[in-house]
Amino acid sequence: MPGKVVAVAKDAGHNFAKQIVPEIEIIAGFGVEGDAHNGKTVKHRSRVKVDPTQANLRQVHLIHSELFEEVAEKGFTVSPADLGENITTRGIDLLGLPRGTILKIGKEAQLEVTGLRNPCAQIDRFQKGLLAAVLDKGANGELIRKSGIMAIVLQGGTVRTGDNIEAELPNPPFLPLERV
Repeated sequence: MPGKVVAVAKDAGHNFAKQIVPEIEIIAGFGVEGDAHNGKTVKHRSRVKVDPTQANLRQVHLIHSELFEEVAEKGFTVSPADLGENITTRGIDLLGLPRGTILKIGKEAQLEVTGLRNPCAQIDRFQKGLLAAVLDKGANGELIRKSGIMAIVLQGGTVRTGDNIEAELPNPPFLPLERV
């Protein structure tokens, strides 16, 4: 069963949350039209300080809406676009996908999963204690980041609420997602 797009969002400024819109236009090799984080090179302020010429592996940010329910059990209220994602999903295990997975969204858009979003202190400024709620420890003590995944755009298209999402896995061996 395919996943679904719950909401789409963008923001022209470098704000923490984005604005929900009826649809977003995704541009190949660039990202979401009208979003501050689009481009061929990095746009995240912390990454620009380190090396503004590095490739932008964070053109599109996706979060699974199931995370909102998980953190609600811990007393937090989070809605689509609150954590800065461009696409909020349901019914697809984003965090379980291997690097290089192709996400086919709607009629045309195709994204390649590049890695995990590395949550930062801004999450605690949004709601105190939320950063700890989106992090976990695995069986071997490894840090588990749950605040979504990042992707680059292979093929552009329009993405709307309600669109299907299909995952096409890369050839094995599967590489785990790491922070990007």
